[in-house]
Parts: sequence; structure tokens; C-alpha cells
Amino acid sequence: MRIDAITIFPDYFAPLQLSLLGKAQDGGLLSVNVHDLRGQTSDTHHTVDDAPYGGGAGMVMLADVWGRAIDEVIDDGAILIVLTPAGRRFNQEMAEELSQASHVIFACGRYEGIDDRVRIHYSQPEYQKRNIQVREVSIGDYVLGGGEVAAMVMIEAITRLIPGVLGNPLSLAEESHNEEGYLEYPNFTRPKEWRGLEVPPILLSGNHAAIASWRASQAQERKDTNRN
Repeated sequence: MRIDAITIFPDYFAPLQLSLLGKAQDGGLLSVNVHDLRGQTSDTHHTVDDAPYGGGAGMVMLADVWGRAIDEVIDDGAILIVLTPAGRRFNQEMAEELSQASHVIFACGRYEGIDDRVRIHYSQPEYQKRNIQVREVSIGDYVLGGGEVAAMVMIEAITRLIPGVLGNPLSLAEESHNEEGYLEYPNFTRPKEWRGLEVPPILLSGNHAAIASWRASQAQERKDTNRN
């Protein structure tokens, strides 16, 4: 998979070179490329935003600068993710879908967002004929300073699903989430007693059927609790 992230703060993405994602890139399973939006500006101040038409607070990111940046990386079959609080909610189902893509581009907006003509332009029939998709995505009902953190959340959730990225592929067999909500049971390891708290005896019983039943009930209880 190829990932391109466009941002005015490239250093935000440095942690993606660490741990399993770093190894996946070294092993050729994944390519992560970070692009500085200011490199597409043409003025001495490297301006990327301006006041909104119609008035209002804040600044809006310039369509022409974003257009040049996206044109440099977009290709047939790419999925352009525009990160915005107004977008569709990101979840495990979407992560699984995007993990099958060959190329994902993250447009990390700031301020009051990106001029909406960018989304409109890349949604036109000429791009649809090239199997290019544009999606507005949000990671939750709150506002961040910019799209960088949201992009990193999505990248980690998506790329861990690529075969070979996780050290133990069995980890994918017991995922924590699906469209229903939180499903993972609580986990324990040594020592058996810590600060007066003991590991649930069932986990020490060796009865795998009973352990599986206990874990299922705990997962259901967690889901019910977190839903309220």
C-alpha cells in the first residue's frame, strides 16, 4: 500500500517510522510519504490560507495550493481522504475496507478547513472514470487543531490490517471492535497477585471452554457498559 499525507506540519508524522509500521516500510509492505503543503506555495510568505468569502471567523485553506499538492501524488484508483469533523465517522469496518486499497491520500486541513472546491473538483466525472474516490472522514464528534492526528489514527488502524504488518497474525483473529462496538475481553498476565488484586481464577483453570465462555460474557458486559 502507498500512503501520501499532505500537511503543513510534516514532523507530526515522524512516529510512523517507529515500531511495526517502521518495520513494514523497511520490508516493502507499506510506503508512507509525507508532503509539505507549503512547498506548493508561490509567494515569499508561503501562504496557505485566506479569509472566507461571506465573512466569518477563522481562515480557509487555499484551493489552488491544495490542487497543486494533490496533483503531484494522485493516480488512478487513489482514495483521497479529506479529514473534517463533518465527515463520515471512521470505524473498524472502514479501516478494513481501506486496508484493501492500493493508494490512500490524506488531506490534513487546518484552520476552518479546506476550500470545498477541492472536494468538488476531485469528485468530478473525469476523476471517477479513473476510479478515484473522494471521502470526507471524521474520527469522532469533537474538533482537533488539524487533520494530522486524525490521519495518524486512521493510518495505524488501516495498516495493521495489511497481511504481514503485525508480528503475530493471530492478533487479527481477536479484534477489539466491529460495527457493533467494543468487544475485547479484559486481559491479565503475571504475577497472579498484584497489589492485592488477583487474576480471575477461571483463567488459571486450564478449562478452555469455560475460559472462552467467561471471556465472551466479559466482552458483552464491556460493550453494554460502554454503550450507556
